[in-house]
Amino acid sequence: MSTHRTTRSPSPLGGRRPSKDELARFATDDPHAMDDLMPPEGEPLHLLIVGVNPGLWTAAVNAPFARPGNRFWPSLHRAGLTDHVVDASRGLSAEDEGQLTGRGIGLTNLVGRATVRADELTREELREGARRILAEVGSRRPDVVAVAGITAFRTAFGLPKAAMGRQDASAIEGWPDDVELWVVPQPSGLNAHENVETLAEKWRVVWRAVGAHQSS
Repeated sequence: MSTHRTTRSPSPLGGRRPSKDELARFATDDPHAMDDLMPPEGEPLHLLIVGVNPGLWTAAVNAPFARPGNRFWPSLHRAGLTDHVVDASRGLSAEDEGQLTGRGIGLTNLVGRATVRADELTREELREGARRILAEVGSRRPDVVAVAGITAFRTAFGLPKAAMGRQDASAIEGWPDDVELWVVPQPSGLNAHENVETLAEKWRVVWRAVGAHQSS
């Protein structure tokens, strides 16, 4: 039995999957459509994963990357970040939350507003999201930050020529020198350039960077 005590709100649907008709009501202007998942204050944050924004399914169950078919959780498991493939389609269990936060993994988004597609976000929303992430990074000081989505990253941080992989964070004013910054691909099934294995390989590299910080 899990001893993890969550501070996140339960799924609005009470542990069931949303119907197609229900999803539309989660497309609102609410800037906090999904609760962040973070280790408690005072506990280490080794890896902060930053998504672009919640999809409607994610907002419906208050769980990151919850839509069935999203490659995020299978790729994280294959890369060794989790013990099993997390099924977030009905919400995130206390056991899965505890596994992630116990390993020092946190999840947040650039933008909190839920949409059908990430390209519905405005440039200003993304730039404001970057400012929020910069403040969060300055406060929590994770070892590594990984943003999942190169197009949104370029717009949010004003780096139109940024490529995948480790970033030169000195190009971002105010970014702490001791926090590594990486960009990995967006894991949605809409990204036809990637599959679970190619995504997993990129997460392995990021996780090795986390390990290097912990052993230094």
